[in-house]
Amino acid sequence: MAHSSSSPELPPIGNNVDSVALNKDLERMIEEAETLSVQLTWMTYDMVALRTSPELGESVRKLEEACVRCRAAVCGETEQEPETETCLEDSVSTQNA
Repeated sequence: MAHSSSSPELPPIGNNVDSVALNKDLERMIEEAETLSVQLTWMTYDMVALRTSPELGESVRKLEEACVRCRAAVCGETEQEPETETCLEDSVSTQNA
């Protein structure tokens, strides 16, 4: 069988740089789409959890505030002081025991 002249030709070698750039762009776009997909999945999960158990929202808010206070205490940020100093003292005395 003879090859037909209408078959697509391979691009010249000079376009290899364009191909590499295109591949990098496509990989970046795929990673961004995956990140958005994960974020949407977590948002959906959170919405279902909050609708199932409304008091969960208050618990999550308290945990977020505690995390911010803890991070401030550990990192030494002065703008966010922990509410109780006894928590830090108790944790230090427990670790030393």
